[in-house]
Amino acid sequence: MPSPLPFSLPAGPGFAAIRPANLLPLSGVTMLAVEDSRFASEALRLLCQRSGVRLRRAETLAAARRHLAVYRPDVVLVDLGLPDGNGVDLIRELTKHDAGACVVLATSGDPDGWSGAMRAGAAGFLEKPLDSLAGFQSAVLQHLTGQVPPPAPLAKQTIHPDTQALQDDLIHAADMVANGVLGPKSYVMNFIRGIARSCHDTALEGAAAQAQTSDAALAGLGHILQQRIRSLGDPFAANPSDPL
Repeated sequence: MPSPLPFSLPAGPGFAAIRPANLLPLSGVTMLAVEDSRFASEALRLLCQRSGVRLRRAETLAAARRHLAVYRPDVVLVDLGLPDGNGVDLIRELTKHDAGACVVLATSGDPDGWSGAMRAGAAGFLEKPLDSLAGFQSAVLQHLTGQVPPPAPLAKQTIHPDTQALQDDLIHAADMVANGVLGPKSYVMNFIRGIARSCHDTALEGAAAQAQTSDAALAGLGHILQQRIRSLGDPFAANPSDPL
């Protein structure tokens, strides 16, 4: 039996860039994703799975703080729009009190969020949609080691999250709109705009932008959400082309 590879898992940011060739580019890296969207989380799960990252997820700032009270991952990826506040606050906490303990990255579907995240101390900003394997691997490795690796053939893939996660997000958004639960600073509108950017739905994004400043546009937004939900059909229905 061959001897095991002489490789130890990273203890934190800056782990050795020399890695056995048969390991995935980010093997052994741990990440906490603070993300409320199931669709975006599913995309991250696929990216991490194909990169070797061990992923945990928190949907709120409160849940993220509970995770971080117990352990420190190598990377914390923070969405800026969360149900219980702005991700910038968590970025500021991590980089002020635990500078260097982990790499803190921000993500958002709104490119304007870059400046606030960087001022709060984020090491980098990943704009949604997160669907490029090469882009994800390069961004994370750059901030862990200071180097951008040459893209491997595998890393040229584009990932395609399960539409069940997208439908779950749309149903959640439609429920919040129907019940008038807009949250602080129209959280739900930013949530919908993030979904729309992740699935390249410009009509939905525009409707959410209008509804953010006009109560009259809420009904139209709710109608579009219902259309999108119905268009996805039943994700559990059998496909006639699937083998029995």
